[in-house]
Amino acid sequence: PFLSVLVSFSLFGSGIFWKDFSSKGATMNSLFRKTLLDMVRGIRANKGEESAFINERIAEIKEELKSPQNDVKSNAIEKLIYLQMLGYQIDFAAFNVIEVMNTPAFSTKRIGYLGCSQSFREDTSVMLLTTNLFKKDMTGQGGGALATSATLSQYESGLALSCLSNICTKELAQDLAGDVVSLLTSSKAYVRKKAILCLYKIFLRFPKALRPSFPRLKEKLEDPDMMVVSSSVNVICELARKNPKNYLGLAPLFFRLLTASTNNWMLIKIVKLFGALTPLEKRLGKKLVEPLSNIINNTSATSLLYECINTCIIGLSDHVEIIRLCISKLRALVEDPDQNLKYLGLLALHKIMATHPKAITEHRELVIKCLDGEDVSIRSRALDLLTGMVTKRNLIAVIGQLMTRLETAEADYSDQLVAKIVAMCSQDNYSLITDFEWYLSILVELTHIKGTAHGRLISNQLLDVTVRVKAIRTIAVGHMVSLLGDTRILGDTSIGSTIQEVLYAAAFITGEYAELVEDPYTVLEALLAEGGVFLPPNIQAVFMQNALKIIAFVAGQVDPEGGEEDEEFNDEYLLDMLDLAKEALPKFICSVHIEVQERACLLLETVNELEVTVEEKNTGLGLSLSALFDTILNPVAARAQRKVPVPEGLDLDREINPRPEGEDDDEEFTSDFWRNQASIFGGVDDLAQLAPAESPAGGYGSGLAEALASKGGSAAKKSYSPFILSGSNEARDFGKEEAGGYVDPDHKVEELPSEMMSGLMG
Repeated sequence: PFLSVLVSFSLFGSGIFWKDFSSKGATMNSLFRKTLLDMVRGIRANKGEESAFINERIAEIKEELKSPQNDVKSNAIEKLIYLQMLGYQIDFAAFNVIEVMNTPAFSTKRIGYLGCSQSFREDTSVMLLTTNLFKKDMTGQGGGALATSATLSQYESGLALSCLSNICTKELAQDLAGDVVSLLTSSKAYVRKKAILCLYKIFLRFPKALRPSFPRLKEKLEDPDMMVVSSSVNVICELARKNPKNYLGLAPLFFRLLTASTNNWMLIKIVKLFGALTPLEKRLGKKLVEPLSNIINNTSATSLLYECINTCIIGLSDHVEIIRLCISKLRALVEDPDQNLKYLGLLALHKIMATHPKAITEHRELVIKCLDGEDVSIRSRALDLLTGMVTKRNLIAVIGQLMTRLETAEADYSDQLVAKIVAMCSQDNYSLITDFEWYLSILVELTHIKGTAHGRLISNQLLDVTVRVKAIRTIAVGHMVSLLGDTRILGDTSIGSTIQEVLYAAAFITGEYAELVEDPYTVLEALLAEGGVFLPPNIQAVFMQNALKIIAFVAGQVDPEGGEEDEEFNDEYLLDMLDLAKEALPKFICSVHIEVQERACLLLETVNELEVTVEEKNTGLGLSLSALFDTILNPVAARAQRKVPVPEGLDLDREINPRPEGEDDDEEFTSDFWRNQASIFGGVDDLAQLAPAESPAGGYGSGLAEALASKGGSAAKKSYSPFILSGSNEARDFGKEEAGGYVDPDHKVEELPSEMMSGLMG
């Protein structure tokens, strides 16, 4: 026999499988069975080929599952559990798992229950077969001869209860709720504890079991074993999170536990429960002041301390003394080098800020120090807390601290600082700001931050403050002129940067308050600079609009007699501006963005007409243009429209001008209509030629019908329309064929005659 064993080990080491050494083949066969440890070693040894190796092992496992020996099956299930943790499906072994669960030996039964907990789901086909197994093992009847020991029986019950907690379905909960409740009277504290915890999962799946079971659960709060009491507290605490009002009657019992227990874990749960109950019963908060104060002062467990503070914040905010005690303890947490405790301290201070802002403001310097930490989450939390600490007195000092940190902050943190600076200054409708010139300078400084993602936010603030506060408009215009010429802003095209959005505000402010601009020519030069074509289209469009405002303002100031009072803006100055505009606008007219193109065309046509009137010493057009923008745009409250009373009998669906009976929708679009449009747009005969022939019905004639048939749908309508720019190939081609000519795309815009530009302006 010794030789046989020796040979077997030698052959095994060589990779040869020995199947039958002697009459005791089963015993010897167990020596060569690959265990979980062997499989793990094999997976590590086959790097790069793990999938192939595992597939081979799965094939071997499937053969092992066919064995009648329970230890062979349990070994196979053990390996499958490991493979399931690696992501492999083991549903094919569900029935074999139940077989192993039903074995009498505790060592194999435990493996079966573990496999069931890991792999069974609600849709597992053999789930219903587990019901009787749970019943037998929970009552200690499933272990056979090996379950005679009471100690072993309680652990089998524990196996069943733990597994049921993991895989509990509505059907299992309904069938086994009574069996689990009966275990609450077990003589073994271990079983009672497990049964209480299992009941929570049963209540979630089958809520109807809660009402008849609750008296038994309540009794366990006075169990002689503290672990059973702790389990009961844990379950009731979790149930109370869903509906705390139902558990308000247990407050006296929990209060006794709070004052008598020394188990920190149970105290944490009780304190959490009181945190849910105190908002429902204000008198309860007064009772809790003394015991919670004692715990806060004496406990060394940080977790319990934090839960007590959190409960005080929730339900005892009216008791100033205990809140001040909490703040002092939280200060110690914030000063602690442990980053987790520091974060929790800041988080709790932020909660107290809502009810006791003055008490928190005293610790402003401590919070500011947290802004220099390495942990981003702590800095963010400190910023949130600092936002609520600012007052009229300390706003300038706090913003100064934040501006100093902006210089060295990384990109993400820099964006947070910018957002918080604006939020602090603009909160409560700028109620904290006493010097708007200072705030304007802060906003201008923020525009110098490269790569910021809050360009639009800064732009909106510049617009809002300038429009609302008349006293700073002169200073604001000076700052905006500088921004328009700032090459750093124009050249900032980094990914995620929106700083160019501030040019929107700069253009609007200089154009809207053009009378405050010292040198309109310089502003116009900045608005029409060559680099403007690389800006976002919405900003280009605003540049065009406000360039028109600048020109209109100067045109309105020119004195036709050349008097001394207007010698600052004379004909020569205006003509220089017009020449600048004519030279710069073609590149904007060629823009691919329709709004930019439209506004540039409008501006160029206005410049051409204005140039003619200036040369003729006629100020009529200049005064008319200036009058368009004389009215100052005032801010409108966000809810102003709501204050306008709705007139009685208002029907928004009724036509304002009812159409006469029998009138066709297309009657207005006759040749007379097109001729009128031609006169409006400069008297160009080509527009009249585009009019379709009138039909007897007064609608569109055969000309349009033929065009629709040849060109199809909306494209033909566009080609007929005088309101479509010549950028469309179809419109251009159709205009060439039907109207007798079209705009040459290679033709320079500045050389186009006035009447052709009128056509473009349509």
